[in-house]
Amino acid sequence: MPTERKDKETGENKKGKRIGCLDTRRAVLASGVLFAALFLFMAGFLVYFVATNEQDMVNNSYNSRQQVLLSRNYRGTIYSRDGQVLAETVTDAAQNETRVYPFGELFAHVVGYSTKGRTGVEAQANYYLINTNISLSSKVANDMAGVKNPGNNVYTTLDVRLQEVADSQLDIYRGAVVVTEVSTGRILAMVSHPGFDPNQLSQIWDSLLSDDDSSVLVNRAAQGLYPPGSTFKLVTALEYIRENGEEALDYQFSCPGYFQHGEQRIHCYHSISHGEVDFTLAMAKSCNSAFAEIGMGLDRTAFSKTLETLLFGRELPLTMSHAQSLTAASEEMSDSEMMQVSIGQGKTQITPIHLNMITCAIANGGVLMRPFVVEHVKTAEGRTVKSFAPAEYGRLMSMEEAQILQELMTAVVEEGTATKLSGREYTAAGKTGSAEYGTKKGNSHAWFTGFAPVENPEICVTIIVEGAGSGGDYAVPIARRIFDAYFSDQ
Repeated sequence: MPTERKDKETGENKKGKRIGCLDTRRAVLASGVLFAALFLFMAGFLVYFVATNEQDMVNNSYNSRQQVLLSRNYRGTIYSRDGQVLAETVTDAAQNETRVYPFGELFAHVVGYSTKGRTGVEAQANYYLINTNISLSSKVANDMAGVKNPGNNVYTTLDVRLQEVADSQLDIYRGAVVVTEVSTGRILAMVSHPGFDPNQLSQIWDSLLSDDDSSVLVNRAAQGLYPPGSTFKLVTALEYIRENGEEALDYQFSCPGYFQHGEQRIHCYHSISHGEVDFTLAMAKSCNSAFAEIGMGLDRTAFSKTLETLLFGRELPLTMSHAQSLTAASEEMSDSEMMQVSIGQGKTQITPIHLNMITCAIANGGVLMRPFVVEHVKTAEGRTVKSFAPAEYGRLMSMEEAQILQELMTAVVEEGTATKLSGREYTAAGKTGSAEYGTKKGNSHAWFTGFAPVENPEICVTIIVEGAGSGGDYAVPIARRIFDAYFSDQ
């Protein structure tokens, strides 16, 4: 009997062991399947990441692949829209390479440089410039000859004629000019003063780094932050239109040269009394008093949403390095702060390219096109590698809102602060600004932003002249000469 119990117990133990081993094998198999699935997922993700981020990976300064490519290829050429060379690599008899910028300072900020780091188009298109897509037979021939392959060539949207006019008109002043094509987003010209000669960058680099006050390397058009002054009234007007609809056009105000709210007072430029003004005339004459009153009546929560829609405090849809524009509207703000915001002063800051984008959206019926500067990429043999087509970013405002703002901006030119643009062979619309800065009373930047022709907008021009004073006196004449150059070339 004891033996039988032992055998039964032994049989039960063997059965339990078999079950235990089966469970273990199942667990091991399940773990194996899980890890295999995770491995396949990670492998797939890595392939996807490399495929979608190849340019960023190659452009990373820690990636040695750049040096490998540059040991085999010399950097490609950058061209203007009409085929003029903006940057090229020149080699001597010993195959020593020099990056040359034929126009010197003229395109320094927008084309950039490729030594001491990279900026501008040199940075944006670096992936294409250091790669080559020439034919295999050409690569073999170059290899046998012991020479490098030519990198791909980049063709930009930049117009040499408009760049020269904008640069010469800005002259000795600090500031920036941006010229874009309204319906496509093509950047036709981008000027920033003061400038530098990228051909001399290696020689002046140390002196630039040792000078704490130097800002010549800053692209003011995209990275410069300024108080927008009265050009911001376009934004304030948009919010007023949104809250009041067509009744906004019925606005009336009696301007004594200032607006008083409690102990706070806002003055018009030079304390000019504009008298009786409606909504259109308030914009045309750039009446601070009227817009301060308008601002005090706005729904600040709704205004905050409008500012967000217009990309304040957000990254812009730009491939070039840029700063974020700043402003705010909230219930927590003091009345004094709100009045300052309403006329583009206080803590409000904007980049010229951002103001240009808002203006383009107004001119384009409310739709913003993504600004771009690289048109297409070709091999040294002329075969197209990549083309960049115009693309919509999105709608910033309704068509009706844009039309009202267009009418207001037309009045600025016809009967307001930008009359120096009136009477041309083309029609124009715009908004001037005299933005106060610093602690010394009377210091102001001169602004203009606008488009032409009014009936079918083609180009948008945005200008800031640092410390010049009135936008109507200093920025508008520059815009006029740029518009003149554009339409005379057609």
